[in-house]
Amino acid sequence: MKIKKILVSQPKPASSKSPYFDFAERNNVKVDFRQFIHVEGVSAKEFRQTRINILDHTAVIFTSRTAINHFFRICDEMRITVPETMKYFCISEATAFYLQKYIVYRKRKIFYGEGKFAQLIDIIKKHLDEKYLVPLSHIHKPEIPEMLDKVKADYTKAILYNTVSSDLSDLKDVNYDVLVFYSPSGIKSLLQNFPDFEQNDTRIASFGTSTAKAVEEAGLRLDIQAPNPKAPSMTMALEQYIKKNGKK
Repeated sequence: MKIKKILVSQPKPASSKSPYFDFAERNNVKVDFRQFIHVEGVSAKEFRQTRINILDHTAVIFTSRTAINHFFRICDEMRITVPETMKYFCISEATAFYLQKYIVYRKRKIFYGEGKFAQLIDIIKKHLDEKYLVPLSHIHKPEIPEMLDKVKADYTKAILYNTVSSDLSDLKDVNYDVLVFYSPSGIKSLLQNFPDFEQNDTRIASFGTSTAKAVEEAGLRLDIQAPNPKAPSMTMALEQYIKKNGKK
């Protein structure tokens, strides 16, 4: 079946430079965006029940901007003043720069990796005398605590936000030729919203090994997978599929 409509399970890109827009124009397809999951913050009351004292820690490890937002939100709600001596270890330079929204950047001790947690671990290994707080979602990569345990870092996981399924009921009668997923949570949201979902001719595309595994575990057919040796990005994988299969 010819591919005419694609739904990407993410928010619409803020920048007009997104490769999806060029991809849609080149291939004469309509690409819609819809967030299948969203983040809800843990309340101050819930956080107090964990008995975690933020000020017992000398450093914070941030794996995302979302983690930064919820760390400072919970501090504000609990009227905690974060001391200037607090150190920040961020997964990337972009994440580190985002701290400027909450702190005077030049007055703080900030360290960052190049986008992968393994790289940040190399920096953390040089600072094992710190007591780390790690703000996370209740759904997080197991490699984070595993790597911290491996280097014997002194850390506390703080669940400050939850990743939950969005309400997709308005899509009930809308049909797409391809559904694109970037996380296992997106697959979970699809099945929670549409428990009777039947794939039939709908193609499913997934990015990353964990997402591909979630598709298969859900009993669905995985038609397009990225990254792969010939397509490092999802748009490239989609384009290759369309050229091979999607114009019939």
